[in-house]
Amino acid sequence: QVQLVESGGGLVQPGGSLRLSCAASGNDPKDLTITHWRWSRQAPGKQRELVAVIESVGLTNYADSVKGRFTISRNYRKTAVDPQMNRLTSDATAVYYCKVDFRTAACPTVTKTAWGKGTPVNVSP
Repeated sequence: QVQLVESGGGLVQPGGSLRLSCAASGNDPKDLTITHWRWSRQAPGKQRELVAVIESVGLTNYADSVKGRFTISRNYRKTAVDPQMNRLTSDATAVYYCKVDFRTAACPTVTKTAWGKGTPVNVSP
């Protein structure tokens, strides 16, 4: 029902910046309520880590490891989310995944989830 596509990953030098994007498609936006957008990352050999969340009302929350350096925002139609990542370090090397919790007009009391396939970020000199 909802497909997520992440983009914006790539190679960046330490101290640099990247802007990722996660776009949702599949449902008519007026029939869809995304309650939470979540960005997670998984570094090689490590568990997946939640790094940023933005709620439907616009509230944001960040992991301590990225607080002050990452900023997450939504587009006007609330169909995409763009995390801005600044002052990147090698610890940020990971695959970044977007996940949404959503409800549809057809099933307004049921919360479903959807995951993107991830976009890789490599912070290296």
